Order: sequence, then C-alpha cells, then structure tokens
Amino acid sequence: MTRTFVVGLDGASWRLLDPWIEAGDLPNLAALRAESTWAQHRSCLPPVTFPNWKCYSAGKDPGGFGVFWFERVDLEDGVIEVVNGGDYDTAELWDYLNDAGQSAGVVNMPTMYPPREIDGPVVAGGPDAVAGEYRSISSGYTAPESLAADLEDRFDYRVHPDPLLSSNEERGAEVEAILDLLDKRFEVALSLFEEEELDFVHVTLFYLNVIHHFFWDERPSKRAWELVDEWVGRLAGLDDTNLVLVSDHGSAATQTEFYVNEWLAENGYQTRTQTVDGALKRVGIDRETVLSAAKRVGAVDVLARVVPERIQQLVPQSAGLKRSRKLEAVDLDRTKAVASAQGPIYLNPDFDTKAVREKLMADLATVEDEHGRIFTDVYRGEELYEGPYLDDAPEVVVDQRPGVHVNDGVGGGVVRTGPDRWAAENTPNGIFLASGPDFADAGQIDDISILDIAPTLLVASGCNVPADMTGDVLDILADDPDWTTRDPVTLADEDDTRDDAAVTDRLQQLGYME
Repeated sequence: MTRTFVVGLDGASWRLLDPWIEAGDLPNLAALRAESTWAQHRSCLPPVTFPNWKCYSAGKDPGGFGVFWFERVDLEDGVIEVVNGGDYDTAELWDYLNDAGQSAGVVNMPTMYPPREIDGPVVAGGPDAVAGEYRSISSGYTAPESLAADLEDRFDYRVHPDPLLSSNEERGAEVEAILDLLDKRFEVALSLFEEEELDFVHVTLFYLNVIHHFFWDERPSKRAWELVDEWVGRLAGLDDTNLVLVSDHGSAATQTEFYVNEWLAENGYQTRTQTVDGALKRVGIDRETVLSAAKRVGAVDVLARVVPERIQQLVPQSAGLKRSRKLEAVDLDRTKAVASAQGPIYLNPDFDTKAVREKLMADLATVEDEHGRIFTDVYRGEELYEGPYLDDAPEVVVDQRPGVHVNDGVGGGVVRTGPDRWAAENTPNGIFLASGPDFADAGQIDDISILDIAPTLLVASGCNVPADMTGDVLDILADDPDWTTRDPVTLADEDDTRDDAAVTDRLQQLGYME
C-alpha cells in the first residue's frame, strides 16, 4: 500500500510563493506543482494556528470541537482562559487511520500538547508546548515519553529555537536558530517515517509562520523557503509515497494594525477601569522595552528566574492588556462586548445580545482606513460554525481584510496604527498540494475548504469517513475508491496538567498575545 507524507507549512500562501516560483528560486516546489493537484484553500475563521490545524486534522470547524482561538472567553462568569490540546474534544485523521490498522506519526503539531498516545510517535510542537516562562521544554512533549530523550540525543532536537525571535530587527542568531529548527523537523519526521515504517506521517513547520510574521517576503523568509524547497525535492523522490503539502491559513503583508477593544470602548460597547499598567505606561515602562533591554545584556533568563510571575505580569505591554488581564481593565457590568484578536467578539449576556449584535455588526461593517474597509465581512457565529459547541462560539466574528492585523490589546490608547511588530498578518487563504500514486495530476483546481483535506486523505488511504467530518472528499484521487461514512471515534478524557501562564508567555513572546 502507498504511504503518505504530509508537510504542514504554517501560514503558507501562494501569494508569497508565486513570485519566487516564477523567478526559479523554488525549483523543486515548481516541479512538484507542475505534476500534481493543487489549490488555494479557505481556512476556518479566525485564520490562526489555534484552531485551524485542528480544523485540518479533524475535518470540522471549531463548533465541532470547542476551541475558537488561543483563549476561551466566558463573559457570563467573567473568565478568559488560554486553551491547550486537551481542550479539543475530537478525534483526528490519525485516530481513524489507527482504527483501520494503519500506523501514523505526528511531528511538531500545534494543538497537541500535552501529547496523547496514538499508534505511532507523537511530538508536540510550538507554540503551546512550553515549560515555564518562555523557555524551551526539554521533556514531556512526546508520546511515548522516552522519545524526547532519543530525539535530543540523536538530533539535538528542540521544540523552540534559542534565542527566540521576537522582533523584526533580529536577523542574526534568531533567524539561524529557526532555520536549524526547520531542518531538524524534516530530519526527524523522515527518520521516524522510515525507521518505524509508518503508513502516514505529518510534520508541521510552525516557526515558518513566525518568520513570515516578522519578515514577510524579505531575505529571512526566502531562506526558510529555500530550505523547504530542498526538502520537497528529497521527499518527492521517496518510493511509493504520496507527498501532500498543506497550510493552516495564509498570510499577507500588514498594512494596518486595528485595536478592536479600543474601538469597542470608543464606540460605547466597552467601559474601562484604572489599572497599575496604565500608570506604568504613562511613565514609559512597558514589556517590550524591558525585554529589549534584557536581551541586549543577556539577562532574559535571569529576569525570568528571579522576578516573580505576579510582578512580571504587572509590566504593561505596548498594545495593552491581553488574555484574562483584559478583564482587569474592563468594567464588565457596564461592558457589552469583549474581543479576542483576529476575529472573535463575545457579547455580555447581561445585555440584550440580539439588539447589541445587530448594531455592532452594522457599525463594524462601516469601519475603514485609507485602503478601504477593515473587514471584508462581519458574521454571526452561527453562520460560520456548526456542531455541539456552537453555544460556546463568539456571537460576532469579523473577517479581517488581507493586510489587517486585528489586535485585542486593552488600554493601548489608539484604535489604528501602521504595522507594529508583524510585517505580515494571517489570511484565510492557505495552500494545498497532493502528489503521488494515489492522486491525479489535475493541476490547479478551484478553491477548496480546509475541512476537505482530512476526509480526502482518509479515502486516499483506504479508510471510510466519519459522519461528523463536514468537509467533502475531493475528486482528485487517481482511482475511484469505494468508501462510506462510519461512526466517529470517541477519545477518552485525559488529565490536563498544562501551565496556562507558561503558554501565555510563549504566545506573548511571539506576538500572538502581546
């Protein structure tokens, strides 16, 4: 039977790659695309790592598994919590491959920390696999647990680069560390694929999109893609192997930073309180300034060890408060709406949510900058999501225009600026490419949904499709295999011992939750 190797390219978009392909800078990718089936895909909203890698692997939108962004917002109880892999209530395509008697490995997959046992190796990845502060994790990120020591001994494997890239001014050691990390991801995935004779392997390059965010189409991004191209050429030569490339979402150069909670406050949907952070900001102290100074003198780890977490959290960020601290600056009794970044907006159930939503959606639809409308669309949650977790969905979701970064900082003081930390922002338009014995050479096809990928890979592997996968099986298979629907797999509940504060720090360092 043909085996399958899937390369997950976080944030990849044809928008970025086409000029390099046309210039001959990515010859292996160009050759592969010329003899395969490929398309642009539409991710679920919001177009971010959490939840879209799970949308891909589970074949369902966030309403089907209960995670809508990096955080869970419950305004009824006044709580915002960071989510982790244990919060996703769903089986994934590797569970169905296992159920059909096939082995599967998953390397560096976001949304899978803490790791869980499958029939094959699991290596959890960034940004969520962390151990204290924003330092890298050295154990506990694999299943079986003993695999971590083996990877570090054989490959000098790291979950996170060191030093960690946190600014688009850092183009030396920080970029080199990421390039080395990407190379190791491929090396580990291929070694596991061959040595354990896996039927299926998926490897994710999460830090590829970190490069996009900070550099977009500049030299560091091109170097990363030249490395990917070399590995694509090598993987395309494997015997009896399908090679599939997929991203969780796309990306585009940032034009505008839109501070959605500041807009909500300015337009009467949010009422603020005074915080310690506001006083520190007024005297010029913020986290970015402190971190930059600490990095210059090599004191980041020292500060992380000796300064208590509660004190660290009091140092404000330039964009304002994030995550649960957003609620510290909000008078919730007088607040109608609170937003997460990049799309979701939650309404306070103590108000007339139907009336608030209609007015809010109408107001958001008119927001513009010098380039045009900030949002291409404004949706009700039930227009985008379906499944058992629809009641947990945000009431309003904005689809940010390509080039707009919707920032959720509370208390930064401005509604709109030019690009801040990120040179590129996420878009819903990702990439998909399928080649090998089980796939037709159809060239470019019409746009697909990210939800179509899991059921298509299952059928290509001779498996039936679970009834709760909502995507379609794409008409791109070389033969016309017989398949039917099957009952979904139910995963056993597992203990969640993850440190949410540590995950928050990692996301802040990368700019996802500044």
